[in-house]
Amino acid sequence: MSRVGKQPIPLPQGVKIRIDDGVFHAEGPKGKVQETLIDGFPVSVDDGVITVSRPGDAGPDRAKHGLMRALLANAVQGVSEGFTKVLEINGVGYRAEVKGREIHFALGYSHPIIFPIPDGIEVAIDKANRVTVTGADKQMVGQVAANIRALRKPDPYKGKGIKYADEILRRKVGKAGAK
Repeated sequence: MSRVGKQPIPLPQGVKIRIDDGVFHAEGPKGKVQETLIDGFPVSVDDGVITVSRPGDAGPDRAKHGLMRALLANAVQGVSEGFTKVLEINGVGYRAEVKGREIHFALGYSHPIIFPIPDGIEVAIDKANRVTVTGADKQMVGQVAANIRALRKPDPYKGKGIKYADEILRRKVGKAGAK
C-alpha cells in the first residue's frame, strides 16, 4: 500500500486552491503553480487538508497515487515557501551577472554566454560566483539550475566550472610524472 499517497497535505495560511477541468491550481505568496491531475484519482479539499484517493490496489495505481500526492504537495509547498537551488562558479575569471531577465556568464570561452531567465524564476548572484535560483515550481527551478550547470560542467582535475553548492566532486589525480 502506498505510504506517500495516504498522507494528507496540510494547507498553509494564505494558499488558495481550486480544481477545474482536471487541473489543480495553487496560488500563494510566492506565486502560482498548476498541476495536471491524473484521471481516476479524485482530489478532495476538506477543512484545510487535501487528500488524494485511488481507484484500486493494482501496482500502477499505487505508484500513480504516490506520484499525484507528491506533485500536489510540491505545488502547495512551492506557492507557500518556494524552492531554491544554489550553484557555485569556480575558476579564474569565471563570473556571472544578471542584466534584466538575462544572466551574462564569462566561463573561459571566447565569447560571453547569455542565459535567458524564464518567467516564474528569480536569479540572484552573490560576489559574481554564487548563483541562487528560486521559484514556486520545483521542476522548473531544478531544470533551470541543471541548464546553468550544463553551460560549464565542473572539471574533475581542477574543479573549474559550475557545480551545485552541496555537490561533492570526485577529483582525479593529474599526470604522475609531473613534479
